[in-house]
Amino acid sequence: MAQLLLRRWASALAAAATFALALAFPQPLLAQADGLTAVETPGGPATTQAHGHSFVAMAVQRVVPAVVRIDTERRVQGSGLNPLLLDPLLQDALGDLPSTHQQHGQGSGVVIATNPEKNHALVLTNAHVVDGVDSVEVTLADGRSFTGAVSGSDSVTDLALVALPTGDSTIQIQAAQLGDSASLEVGDWAIALGNPYGLDSTVTLGIISNLHRSIASLGFADKRLELIQTDAAINPGNSGGPLVNAAGEVIGINTLVRSGPGAGLGFAIPINLARQVAILLENRGEVTHPYLGIRMVQLTQRRARHHNADPNTLLKLPERDGALVQKVVEASPAERAGLRRGDLVVGAGHQTVHEPAELLALVEASQVGQPLQLHIQRGEQEFQLEVTPEAMPR
Repeated sequence: MAQLLLRRWASALAAAATFALALAFPQPLLAQADGLTAVETPGGPATTQAHGHSFVAMAVQRVVPAVVRIDTERRVQGSGLNPLLLDPLLQDALGDLPSTHQQHGQGSGVVIATNPEKNHALVLTNAHVVDGVDSVEVTLADGRSFTGAVSGSDSVTDLALVALPTGDSTIQIQAAQLGDSASLEVGDWAIALGNPYGLDSTVTLGIISNLHRSIASLGFADKRLELIQTDAAINPGNSGGPLVNAAGEVIGINTLVRSGPGAGLGFAIPINLARQVAILLENRGEVTHPYLGIRMVQLTQRRARHHNADPNTLLKLPERDGALVQKVVEASPAERAGLRRGDLVVGAGHQTVHEPAELLALVEASQVGQPLQLHIQRGEQEFQLEVTPEAMPR
């Protein structure tokens, strides 16, 4: 009798719990019928997951045919300074040793366009993957290999374009669908694809950790980029591979990783910028960047006050935000315009400048040969200085 009462009590409790869950979450319980679940993924459309496959698997299926492995070779000149070879007797015994050797490299890329009329496909990758190489071999996800040719490279944005001569227009090569990096929000899904450490077709998942991350803040003074930051694992060999959203659209080109204890930070070039650079590389083979010829550091009111409080300081700094000129390159447009070390740039054109990244963006948006007005503070004096940007020297 007691067992019967206990079973009835447990049954009533389970029914009550089920009723409560149905009131709180009516749709997911109903949506799980027949093994099909409709899931709304952040930053992407509703995706039907069949047979337990996630939206990640479906996004990967859309883009993976366009992801490639890039194998390179470059001839490296030997130093010839090995002290053991300075002994004439040893040189006679060993003979003349080669002063050069072949260096092998590997990276990733993604097919962004096919041109049946020209019988070639275009692969987008990082400039540092193919800079200075003698040969490029591109392997598709299905195993087919092509000898590629670097049709253009831009070290400032770390982007390069590789052309694959297909020869026969009947050869089918699938291009990836490009998304819109301007529509990204922090917290959106991010999927990285590539060939890290030679492990082909590796997929990692994360989110968009931040947007508009200045590459200058990561220690790259010679680059002009605002990067997408992600916690999706990016490792050596991932360079040049795509970062895609939940819909399988390319939203960035993986470029570098910064590791730390217990975590890694990955960065990708926004696809909107990459698309513009790719068009210029295809049409011109290069990208022209306006150049002033100054090296800058950020100055804030707090830093200036701390500096000026030192009784031994030789130079008083303006206590305001701006881009402080640390160095003026010899024979540069900045030097010819009269810019000096210690000048504080607080404006350019009609825009206020709070940090070097803002000035770099304004210079990048300017035109070569068209004067750019800089608002300068030098000591207690404020004035306008006209600088005419030139093409950045190679």
